[in-house]
Parts: sequence; structure tokens; C-alpha cells
Amino acid sequence: MEARSTEAILETFWATPGEHVYAVLDSARDPAVRAKLIASDEHSVCLYEGTKPRELADVAPYLVKLQRNHRFTEQILESAWGRSWGIFVRSPMDFETVRRHFRRFLRVADEAGKTLIFRYYDPRVLRVYLPTCTDRELDMLFGPLSTYFAEDARPDRLNVYSRRGGGYAMGRVALG
Repeated sequence: MEARSTEAILETFWATPGEHVYAVLDSARDPAVRAKLIASDEHSVCLYEGTKPRELADVAPYLVKLQRNHRFTEQILESAWGRSWGIFVRSPMDFETVRRHFRRFLRVADEAGKTLIFRYYDPRVLRVYLPTCTDRELDMLFGPLSTYFAEDARPDRLNVYSRRGGGYAMGRVALG
């Protein structure tokens, strides 16, 4: 990713003063995700809990709070962009509130009542899922979050999803 593309993403992420930026990164997409989290000094937490998560640590989703002028944030964007490593969000809420919010969506039931893993943190899933949401689903999905960010199908664009009135607004930021 070009430096000006990274800078455009960073400017978009931190466009709202007083809000934090978080990433939900999917270690199942690439072993490098977990390796980068372990090597960094950034606080990250596996979204799975209990005894099973230890077995799933290499393929689990992780929440990490990003810092605007931190090398880790740039490394994640440079490595992840175009590879569907995860999604990014903006929220005025603290880390623990955001973690609890995201844990609510890890499992869903299909029409037959079968429990499934919901990979909302995959940008390819989020891009398809959001336009199908009812107002109630949007309220639940956004909760304490003001904005979702996800790479577009074209990696030279950033999709920006925000809650507006009874629906949501979707915009795109051209990168580079």
C-alpha cells in the first residue's frame, strides 16, 4: 500500500475528535495477524472466551485499539489492506464496552435454529450484510459504535458505514 493511501485511511479513521479507533482482526485469514499482535505492544484481546479459545487462538478474531501515530497501526494497514484481515470501527466508548459489544455477534442461529459462527469482521461479509439489515439489526450492530470501516472489493477504496436516522449511510473514500 502506498504511503498516501495509508495516510488517507488514517485521516478518515481519526476524522472525529474524541472517538477511539479499533480493529477486529481475523487471525484465520493469515497467521501473520496473530504474530503481529503478539509482537506489538498494543493491547489486544481474543473475542472468544473460555477454555476452547486457547485451542482456537490461531484462528480467532481479536480486538485491538489503534493509535493514530503508532507504527503498529501503519503496519497493520500496510499488511492487511486488500487481504480481508478485518474491519475497523470508531466509537466514543472504552475498549471493554466495544469488546462486549462485538462478542454478542460471534454466534447466530440460522432459520432451522442451528448455531453458526458469524464472521462479521470479514470485510467481504460486512459489505454484503449491512445493506440487508433491518432498522432493529442496524441498532444492534452499531450499538456503541459510530462508524464501521472496511476495505472495498477494490482495494483502492475505503467503505465508510455510519448510522443515520432510521438507516445507515455508506460512503467511499478513494485511496491513492
